[in-house]
Amino acid sequence: MKIEILFESPDFIIINKPAGLVVHADGRTKEKTLADWILEKYPDMKDVGEPIMLPSGNAIYRPGIVHRLDRDTSGVMVLAKKQSSFEYMKDLFQNREVHKKYHAFVYGIVKADDATIDRPIARSRKDFRKWSAQRGARGDAKEAVTYYRVLSRLEDVGATLVEAEPKTGRTHQIRVHFKAINHPVVCDSLYAPKGKPLLGFERLALHSRSIEFVDRKGKQIKVEAPYPKDFKEAIASFA
Repeated sequence: MKIEILFESPDFIIINKPAGLVVHADGRTKEKTLADWILEKYPDMKDVGEPIMLPSGNAIYRPGIVHRLDRDTSGVMVLAKKQSSFEYMKDLFQNREVHKKYHAFVYGIVKADDATIDRPIARSRKDFRKWSAQRGARGDAKEAVTYYRVLSRLEDVGATLVEAEPKTGRTHQIRVHFKAINHPVVCDSLYAPKGKPLLGFERLALHSRSIEFVDRKGKQIKVEAPYPKDFKEAIASFA
């Protein structure tokens, strides 16, 4: 399992997660995960973080994992090497002091050059796997805010390249918000199952581009994840 390390300090590791890799086990499948890679490369991180306890009594270890990316989302992720670093990063995320930017290809031509999507998110009534920022959602809706700007409009293709900056950290937030404004992410099999596989993508066209925060010593950390092959090829096709 080859994973690119973008930055490392005594407190943190920042990686470029490849698309198709699950962050941690779910207690049902046996596939290799990012957590497995962490335990192989950094065995001392085993007890860092917060494991999930299953009803069976078994634990799913999430070594140093402060936040997660969906299986098919590529890009930057930060991992904590110590429990004190984990608690520090957890507080930063809870206080919205971690700034993340994502790049995504979405269906259709987005008209506004930049805008804010301010729509609460709740569970979908139709599918337990999905979330919704539209009417008819189930349960209590939680605040969700995403700022975005257009990077390029692909008129001939019928798609738009956007940079999205979530101000909150809800599950599937970017995917749900762009679905709500009728511009779902290209190749999103969950939120746009009938969408065409544009620009050569065979997976969700979403990349965690950068992360920025202040570390425990007061140093500003900003790391950008290079585009994977499919993003590079898609951009080269219209550049």
